[in-house]
Amino acid sequence: MTDDQVLGLDIGGSSSRARLSAGGRTLAEASGLGANAVEIAPRHIQARLTALIDELGSPRPTACCAGAAGAEVPAGERLLARLLPGCRVEVVHDARLILAAAGLDIGIALIAGTGSVAYGRDERGAEARVGGWGWLLGDEGSGVWLVREAARELMLRRESNQRLGALGDRMLAATQSREILELTGKLHAMREPGRWAALAGAVFDAADTDEGAARVLERAADALAVLVDRVRERLEVQGPVVLAGGLLLNQPRLELLVKARVGDAVSLADPPVAGAVRIAERL
Repeated sequence: MTDDQVLGLDIGGSSSRARLSAGGRTLAEASGLGANAVEIAPRHIQARLTALIDELGSPRPTACCAGAAGAEVPAGERLLARLLPGCRVEVVHDARLILAAAGLDIGIALIAGTGSVAYGRDERGAEARVGGWGWLLGDEGSGVWLVREAARELMLRRESNQRLGALGDRMLAATQSREILELTGKLHAMREPGRWAALAGAVFDAADTDEGAARVLERAADALAVLVDRVRERLEVQGPVVLAGGLLLNQPRLELLVKARVGDAVSLADPPVAGAVRIAERL
């Protein structure tokens, strides 16, 4: 391992993180707003990534790996190349960071945060990714999905003249709304998925006393387990399954529900940005 600087970036929908390293030592770290190229306007992405990198000082890495849910969009790689002149840049899907951060070459990564996705790699080096379609098309079991399903549950209760219950109380409080139509109006006005996902805690808070909220969490766990099953169908790998993402790592109830469904599973200990650094070192 050389003493050249390498830069790891974990670019999420809600937040981003950077780590500058040399010779296995962390030199600087920074965090900032999400900068997903699929979900956020290009001008905001440039401003946010520029601020994130500037927070590290004046880094001059020879290699950079950025994990991003919008890795399929080439604009992200071009932007980083401009921000880091002379640096070899590789942009990968953020799911790849999870196995690397766990120190694994073989296994399955399951991420549930703002969005959801599963990624696997087997002994042959074959890879597969399922899910991660974005909040408008999929991301079942994610923070955004939970909030959308909770809002749908409340709309059905309203139309059936049922009590809104604990879920309604929590969701109204979280959005500072007086009634359900005001709540749905505020959701429609939120243009970034991270703002939706930030409300997911209300669903968990209500789940102990609200059967509808509890059912939403059960369905979320089912949907996440399906992502793992689909990876297993495509690859010669069963596990281990590494759980990651703000939702799975910060909500023990969902973590336990998912572990009960997928079998051999562990929760990620190191942050995904550590995986980005390890991939950058290989570059």
